[in-house]
Amino acid sequence: MEAYKTWVRRNKDYVHSLESLANGLTWLLPERFSTSEIGPEAVTAILGIVTAINEHIIDTTPSERHPGSADPSSFPYGLCISALKDLETLVEVVAEQYYGDKKWNFIAVTEAIKVIVRLALFRNSGYKMLLHGGETPNVEKSSDDTGSQHRIGGFPRPGGHYHGAGLLQNNHGSNPWTIEGRALSALSRFGETARMVSGPVWFQRIQQQHAIMAPPTSVIKRPTLSMILSEKGVNGALFVLGEILFITRPLFYVLFIRRYGIRSWIPWFLSLGVDFIGFGFLSHVTKSGMVEREQWFHLSASEKDEVKRRKLLWALYLMREPFFSKYTRQKLESTERLLEPVPLIGTLTSKLVELIIGAQTRYTYMSGS
Repeated sequence: MEAYKTWVRRNKDYVHSLESLANGLTWLLPERFSTSEIGPEAVTAILGIVTAINEHIIDTTPSERHPGSADPSSFPYGLCISALKDLETLVEVVAEQYYGDKKWNFIAVTEAIKVIVRLALFRNSGYKMLLHGGETPNVEKSSDDTGSQHRIGGFPRPGGHYHGAGLLQNNHGSNPWTIEGRALSALSRFGETARMVSGPVWFQRIQQQHAIMAPPTSVIKRPTLSMILSEKGVNGALFVLGEILFITRPLFYVLFIRRYGIRSWIPWFLSLGVDFIGFGFLSHVTKSGMVEREQWFHLSASEKDEVKRRKLLWALYLMREPFFSKYTRQKLESTERLLEPVPLIGTLTSKLVELIIGAQTRYTYMSGS
């Protein structure tokens, strides 16, 4: 396995090219496996899992600056979630062919496993916002590692100091961002320099050797739920609850489809309501005018992109039953009939509508997680 990891890391461009070629060839598979959808779905799932494994190997490459930055003992949550998402479509197709309406039992089990893994990742990461459902690590990258801080939805990096209520302090108990704090910090550095210059050479060498051999004094601690609740109060609870709703919504949706059927409006409205409530909690705690200053949630750039991505996922409700059958499909077919006489555009529109309807029919519940 180590030899394969080394090969992938050294030839990542070549690996990406092979993956793109293989994914492109999967478009030819339905013609060759026209009697069953299991074949092409199995090939697509295997390619997706292999791609996820290769990306995980590349992303965990130890850097020259921090050779031990990639922790091999940590559980690969992102890889596990990616593999489950690649398998869920195959599970649905296989269950549909062999078990019919009982397929929802298998889909519910798959969604439950995803929920467990995501909740474990949410807790293990210090209650950070999940990016792309947990497939992408929520880590702020900075060129200056000593001064950078990784935020947890508004919380500082584990082991760092807190911005709120003057808790970001230096050794003298002063805020380093104020004039007084910078002055005290400069005086402290000047005193240390003076002691090094005036002290004996042998004593300086002993100090340097001791600094090299001594273990690091700072202990990195990830924020706990009690820490979040104590620092952020009600807004911390709303943030955590909003993320839990986002994580568990697909499972609720599938369970209600299993209970009431795919044509019922109850699962559709329930899922939409959970999405709106969770996003409402997030919007409330990130609007500075709505909460106290020490309870603000400052989203990082990647977290802001994740919020935009979640808004775009609402478009999937147009493709979910029963909304699709009653409204979306009718609009698509009327548009197809309207543009059918137009040369080229009519043909392209017909192919596009056929592709959309086929995709919606094959992947009925479209969890969008």
